[in-house]
Amino acid sequence: MIEYAREGAIHILTMNAGPNVINPDWQTRMLEILDIVEEGTEGDSGLVLAGEGKFFSNGLDVPVVMGLEGDDRTRFGAQMGQIMVRLLRLPVPTVAAVNGHAFAAGAFLALACDYRIMREDRGWISISEVDAGVPIGAPMMGLLRDKLPPSTARDAVLSGKRYTAEEAMASGFADGKASEEGLLEEAKALAQSLATKERRIFGTLKRSLYAQAVAGFGLENER
Repeated sequence: MIEYAREGAIHILTMNAGPNVINPDWQTRMLEILDIVEEGTEGDSGLVLAGEGKFFSNGLDVPVVMGLEGDDRTRFGAQMGQIMVRLLRLPVPTVAAVNGHAFAAGAFLALACDYRIMREDRGWISISEVDAGVPIGAPMMGLLRDKLPPSTARDAVLSGKRYTAEEAMASGFADGKASEEGLLEEAKALAQSLATKERRIFGTLKRSLYAQAVAGFGLENER
C-alpha cells in the first residue's frame, strides 16, 4: 500500500497499490510512516513521496469513504487533516514525485509537500471535484489558496483543468519535470539539496510559512 525506505538522509514513501486511492487503511499506514519519519529527522533529512506506474494518487476511495458512517466518517476526516498538517509541518524538505495522475485528494496530497516534480511525458494533476460533483472543504480550499497563485487556484477549482507537467510548471502547480526513469532521482536530489539545513530553524520557518494553511485545519497543536 505504502512502502517505506530510507536512503541515507532521504525518507522515501512509495504508494504502490494501483490507483493509490485514499481510504482508512491507507491513512493508518501513512500515519505509521509519518511517526517513523518524525522520529528520524535529526541531522540531514528529507522526504520524497512517490507513486508507481500510472497513478500518483487517484484521490479518495469513493465507495469506501461514502460508506463510512458516524464515528468512522468523523475519524476519516480527522485523520486526513492530521496527515495534511503533519506533512506541512515536517521540519524537513518534502518533495512529491508525481509519477502519474494526481486527481482530487491526490492533488491535495502533492500540494501538502514543499515541492512537486512531475513526470514529463505522462500524467495530469487536477483539482477534479467540479466534474465529480464533490465540494471542497474550507481546510483544503485554504491549502489551495496558500500554495497556488490566485489565478491558478481559481482555474483549477472552477474548471477542473488537467495540467500536464509543462502546464503545471507554467502555472505554479509544479516545480520541475523529469523523465519516467529520472523522476525519483530528481526528487531525491532536490530533497538532498535542502537536507543539510539546520532542523530547528527549517521547521520554524515552515511553520510560519504554512501557518495559515495549517490553521484552516484547526489542528495547530498537532505535533
